[in-house]
Amino acid sequence: MQAKTSETAAAPVMHTRQVGWWSQLRRKLYLSRHYYVLMAPFMLIFFMFTVIPVGISLGLSFFHFNMLEFPRFVGWQNYSRLFLNDDVFLIALKNTLLFAVITGPVSYIACFLFAWIINELSPKVRAVMTLVFYAPSISGNVFFIWLIIFSGDSYGYMNGFLMRLGIVLEPIQWLANEKYVLGIVILVQLWLSLGTSFLAFIAGLQTIDRSLVEAGTVDGIKNRWQELWYITLPSMRPQLMFGAVMQITASFAVAEISIALAGFPSVNYAAHTVVTHLMDYGTIRFEMGYASAIATVLFALMLGTNVFTQKMLRKIGE
Repeated sequence: MQAKTSETAAAPVMHTRQVGWWSQLRRKLYLSRHYYVLMAPFMLIFFMFTVIPVGISLGLSFFHFNMLEFPRFVGWQNYSRLFLNDDVFLIALKNTLLFAVITGPVSYIACFLFAWIINELSPKVRAVMTLVFYAPSISGNVFFIWLIIFSGDSYGYMNGFLMRLGIVLEPIQWLANEKYVLGIVILVQLWLSLGTSFLAFIAGLQTIDRSLVEAGTVDGIKNRWQELWYITLPSMRPQLMFGAVMQITASFAVAEISIALAGFPSVNYAAHTVVTHLMDYGTIRFEMGYASAIATVLFALMLGTNVFTQKMLRKIGE
C-alpha cells in the first residue's frame, strides 16, 4: 500500500520534470531560431545527400541486389562472404590499414610541425611557404608527375639517377613490381596530404592570443615545448580536430592515386584498397548489396578512428 502511494506521488513529479524539460527545450529553440534558419539549407542538403544515402547503404548491405532484380534479403551473408571468402578484400583491408597507420599520423604531425615552424617566419616568407605546401592539394592531377619520376624506362628520373650512379644496370619497373608499388603510392599520398590540414593549422596558429603566452610565462612555462603543450595546442583544438578528420578521410579513401599510378587492378592487388574494391563491385560488377557491405565496413573504420582521435585530442594540455 505504501509503495503504491509513493509511486502515485512520484508520477506528478516526473510529469512536471518532463514538462519543464520540454518547455526549456522549446524556449532554447525559439531563442536560437535565427541560427537554425541559417543552418537549414545546409542541414537539408546534408540530410538528403549524406544521411539518407548512408542509411540506405546500411540497409542494402543485408540484401542481394544487382540492379536488375528486386532486392532479396540475405541477412549477414554479404558480411560473411566479405571476411571469410573474399581474399582480395582482405588484401585491400590490409593495404588500407597500412595507408591509414602510415599516412594519417605521419602526415598529421608533419603538417603541424611545418605550420608551427613557418608561422615563426616573416609574413612575406610565410605567405610564399604556405603557397608551396598548399599548392599540390589544389593542383588537380599534379601527382601524375610521379609517373615520370618512377617511369619504368631509362628516361624515368629515378631510373636515370640510379643508373648514372651505377647502383642499377637496367631500368626498374617501379609501378609494375609489387615490391615497390605500395610504397610509391604511400609516398605520393603523403606528398599530397600536406595541404588542407596544413592550411588549417596555419590559421589556428595565427588566432592564438599572445596574452596567453605572456600569462604562461608568469605561471612557470619555461620553454617552447611547454608552451606548445599547455597553450598552443589547447588553443587550437577546433583546427586540430578539423585536420584530424581530413587526414582520416584522406588516408582511408585512397583510390584515385592508386588507380592512376598502379592501374586497376594493380599487379597482384599490391596497391588495392577498400575503396577500389568498392568501385570494382559497385560500378563494374553492379553487386550493389555486396558493395554496400564494403562501404559499411569502411564507414565503421572511419567512425571508430574519428572517435578514438577525439578522445586523444581531449587529453591535450592535461
